[in-house]
Order: sequence, then structure tokens, then C-alpha cells
Amino acid sequence: MIDRYTVPAMGDMWTDDAKFSAWLKVEVLAVEAWGELGRIPADAVEDVRSKAAFDCARVLEIEEEVRHDVIAFLTCMAEHIGPSSRFVHLGMTSSDILDTGLAIQMKDAAELLLQELDEVIEAVKTQAITHKDTVMIGRSHGIHAEPTTFGLKLLVWYHELLRAKERLSRAKDCVSVGQISGTVGTYANVDPFVEDYVCRKLGLTPAPASSQIIQRDRHAEFLSAIALVGASLDNFATEIRGLQRTEVGEVEEPFRKGQKGSSAMPHKRNPIVSERISGLSRVLRGNAVVGLENVALWHERDISHSSAERVVIPDSCITLHYMLTQFKRVMQGLVVNKDKMMANLELTHGLPFSGSVLLALIEKGISREDAYSYVQRCAMAAWESQKPLLDLLAKDSDVASLLTEEEIAECFDPRQPLKNVDIIFSRID
Repeated sequence: MIDRYTVPAMGDMWTDDAKFSAWLKVEVLAVEAWGELGRIPADAVEDVRSKAAFDCARVLEIEEEVRHDVIAFLTCMAEHIGPSSRFVHLGMTSSDILDTGLAIQMKDAAELLLQELDEVIEAVKTQAITHKDTVMIGRSHGIHAEPTTFGLKLLVWYHELLRAKERLSRAKDCVSVGQISGTVGTYANVDPFVEDYVCRKLGLTPAPASSQIIQRDRHAEFLSAIALVGASLDNFATEIRGLQRTEVGEVEEPFRKGQKGSSAMPHKRNPIVSERISGLSRVLRGNAVVGLENVALWHERDISHSSAERVVIPDSCITLHYMLTQFKRVMQGLVVNKDKMMANLELTHGLPFSGSVLLALIEKGISREDAYSYVQRCAMAAWESQKPLLDLLAKDSDVASLLTEEEIAECFDPRQPLKNVDIIFSRID
């Protein structure tokens, strides 16, 4: 699913080695906190700090025997530290390092996603400004509506991406929460100072209240924010796919030298990246549902969430990062066919300007119903005869009695419906 263009940094964040490294940070900082409280001798704290380590293969080997990942990890740590290891994991339960370690990984992953999202936003913004005045036909229900500009279409995308960034930023803050509160969250065997110290050092916020775990509505929000970014990319990719259809031909994904589109048809230039993005967005939405299902757990904790989120959280982060890198390349190299846009605008012989004629007639003092009837009558004739709407309007007795030929012609000026585009672009951040 993930090809050679994937930036490897995101995948590296979700390896066993990365997970155990996060756990190690939590355990060592907890020992330091106990040392600050005078519970652990200073020489033992230094012993743990200097010797704490793990070997990933050894952890997995021990786990095969003990069938418990945290115990396997602590046993491996003890093999490196020696006698001072008795102070490691003092007063803590497995979820203290599992959930706090996961918070570190999610926080780091979110920061990388936000960095890549910023680059996508910039690529879309650049293209929007470039094509601010690139006139094209707007479509509703897939049918020609009125003129717009390609830049305005992209400006809509730009603001959608800004909202996506806000949501993902909030979700990052929501999951950047740790806990060191013991077996059912009561701090029965661990001082709250330990939690505060560890979280502060890791750039996390202590959970204000928790059970044996950090509550999974936070993780559901994170997965939902990721899925929403993916849904927006799907929205944009679907538009590109539609505009790249042979009959439309207004934009194209970049097609590199040497690239081939079909094993059987040498002429093909398919929107494969956009299709890939649309497909992967479905994975993200499915993973978000898993996050929602993980919210409801038995009492203070069960582990029905654990196995599922070990799949969906890393996969969602890696998948979205890949989608962002691919969409950025599409936007940076997007081929925009201005001539085809103009040809498509003229394809229906002036029908997109029917609304302007309607308003011009209303301004002459007749009812909207009568004006609509006159214009629709001519528009339907233009559809069926493929004759210019302007000519049919000029020959229509009802319309001609109200509008001069010059006034009718003014209604077909493509600059008229786009007169406020500059105002819309003035709102860009």
C-alpha cells in the first residue's frame, strides 16, 4: 500500500523500538521524580539513568515466555540496570507507561502530520493565487452552472485545509496527555508529583482524572481528526479525477517522463494518485469508527481497545502522512488546461449566462415568474437546437421588448459574474 515515495520518518515513529524508547523515557523520568521526593537514593537514580536500556529482540523473546509486554520490557531493563532496577516502575501499573508512551508517539506523529499539512496548504494556496483569474465553468449536479475561476475553486480547498489543521491541532493537544496514577487511577501507591514531573519533562499534560487508563474519547478524537483530513483530500482528489476525464480535460495530474498508464493501452494517462488518495481515505474513516468503538470499556479498564488501536493509530498516521505527501506532489505539478476550460465554458452556447439575463429582465420591472419563463423558453430551445442563447433571446419578442441587443450582450460578459473574486481572495490568510 505504501510505496517508495513514503517519507520514512513517520513509519519510524511506530516501530517496536520507538515504542520501547517512549516507555524507557517514562520509566527513567519516574525514577528521577521519586528521587526528587527522596524515596529513591541519589546513587540509585543515577544508576538507573546511566544504565537504563533495552534490546528490542530480547524484549520480544521474554514476551514469548511471560505473555506480557510490559513485564517483558521491565525484565529486559533490569538485565541492563542490575540491582537498582528494583526502583523502576515503583507504584505504577502497566497502563501508566503504555498510555503515556502512546501519548508521546501520537504527539510526535501529529506534529509531523501538521508539518506536512502546512506544505500541502502552501501548495494549494500558491496554485489558487496563480489561477485566481483562470475562468472556467462552475458545475452543480455535474451540470454546467455559471462561470467561476479555477483559483476560486482552489481557494475553497485552502480554507477547508485550514479548518483541517485547526482540528488536527486540537486533537494533538487532546492526546498529549499522560498519567502515572496507579492501578485504578487513585495514586494509591504513587505520589501525584511523579505524574506531574514525568509529564512536564515529556511536554505532556497530566490527565486531570483517569481510571487505570487515559480515556479513549481522546484517541477517538485524534483518529476522527485524521479521518477528516483524509476526507478533505478525498474531496479534492475526486474533483481532480472528474476534471481529468477525457470529455472534460481541464486539469491533469503530473505525468512524468517514462511513466506508463496502462499495460494494454499506451495512450492512457490516468489520475492514479488521486484514485489512491480516495481509496486510502476510506481506510482512515474505517479506523475512526474503531476509535469510537474503543471509547466504551468495562469499569476502570479492560483491554479490548488495546489490540485494535495498535493497528489503527499507527496505520492512520502513516497512511495520512503518505496521502499528504502524494497530494502535495499532485498540486505542485498540476497541469491546468486553460484553453480547454474556456472551450468547455462555451460548450453550451451561452447557457451559463441565463441567470444574468433573468436578473436583467427583473430589473426592467416584470415579475420573476415571467422573466424566468422567457429565459427558460429560450434556454431550452438552445439546448435542443445547439444555437447560441444570445441569438435566441434577441429574437424572442418578450425579451426583445424589454432588453436591447446591447443589454443582452452585456449579460454574456464572463467578467460580470466574477466581479467579486478579488474580494473573496482578499480574505486569504
